[in-house]
Amino acid sequence: MSITDLDADRPPERGRRRRRRGGGRRRRGLHEMGMGDGSREGAVVEDIEVERADQFDSYYGRPVVKAPPWKGPIAIYLFLGGVAAGSSMLAFGAQCTERPALRRNARLTALGTVGLGTLALIEDLGRPERFLNMMRTVKVTSPMSLGTWIVGGFGTFSGVLGALEVDRMSGQRLPLGPLRPLLGAAEGPAALGQVVLAPVLASYTGALLGNTVVPTWEAGRGHLSYLFVSSASLAAGGAAMVTSPVAETGPARLLATAGVVGDVVSMHRMKESMHPLEAEPLETGRPGTMLTWAERLAIVGGIGTVLGGRNRWIAAASGAALLASSALTRFGVLHAGLESVKDPRRVIEPQKERLAARRAAGISDDSITTVG
Repeated sequence: MSITDLDADRPPERGRRRRRRGGGRRRRGLHEMGMGDGSREGAVVEDIEVERADQFDSYYGRPVVKAPPWKGPIAIYLFLGGVAAGSSMLAFGAQCTERPALRRNARLTALGTVGLGTLALIEDLGRPERFLNMMRTVKVTSPMSLGTWIVGGFGTFSGVLGALEVDRMSGQRLPLGPLRPLLGAAEGPAALGQVVLAPVLASYTGALLGNTVVPTWEAGRGHLSYLFVSSASLAAGGAAMVTSPVAETGPARLLATAGVVGDVVSMHRMKESMHPLEAEPLETGRPGTMLTWAERLAIVGGIGTVLGGRNRWIAAASGAALLASSALTRFGVLHAGLESVKDPRRVIEPQKERLAARRAAGISDDSITTVG
């Protein structure tokens, strides 16, 4: 019998009773099972206790919604995937505008971050073969299934382009042999494939979180993808500002500035669209602290990008601030969702208010509301 971390969520099982001598088992009476005396129907499970008007106690003391078993490696994957996606778009633009240093650094950044991000994903899955098992089929209705194929395709294109850049940096001294002309011929298609997959890689993780029943993530499903794309943009722009000469980072500064605006606006709009209890984890506790500092660093990094982006030291410091901001955003959103399932109020009260609003609007012929 295999034991997993999720087995801890099961209620304790009663031990088996020994058979009575003389054969057979003594049948328990209804009053012993908490079912009353037989003359009336008894409760199968205990009633939900309400200690205060604003606090619920669910069955067995467990949350109403079970949190997914996602930890730190998933937040790292969310962050690095965004950096990889934004860097690939910068690399494509640099290739089209003849900025060789920016193209090289952005391609190598995309390769390194998607590689490390994939390792973080495999670490969270527990066993490497689970990642391969996810690629046995394609399920278009599953963001996780599609995301696996997106990461695989993006990583392949990044590997081709990264090998080309390393070969150029070494003066074509790598022992590629007959593979060198094949890699050269594949550069254009690989760059195009990479830039096509980049927006999907940056945004699908937001759809993945929003596709769960975790209160804060589900409530923000209409904004999470925009937030993650904006966060990826400012992170990729920041990485290019750290690694590339300022003479070639004009596109990176534009991307970073647009990402800062999109990040701040998306976060505020997402909170405004939520029920106060659903938005509470984004503003309080450890996740709230992370997201507060993420916004501060984004604004500081954005100002430094606009006003001092042509100075090497200011550009590097601003880029580092933007990278830290993006990382804090991913960690903050992840932990806010995991925190939101701990209080049953965040599940029950928003649903009750939405149900009352639909009934007040006269909507009673669907699967959500019924006429009482």
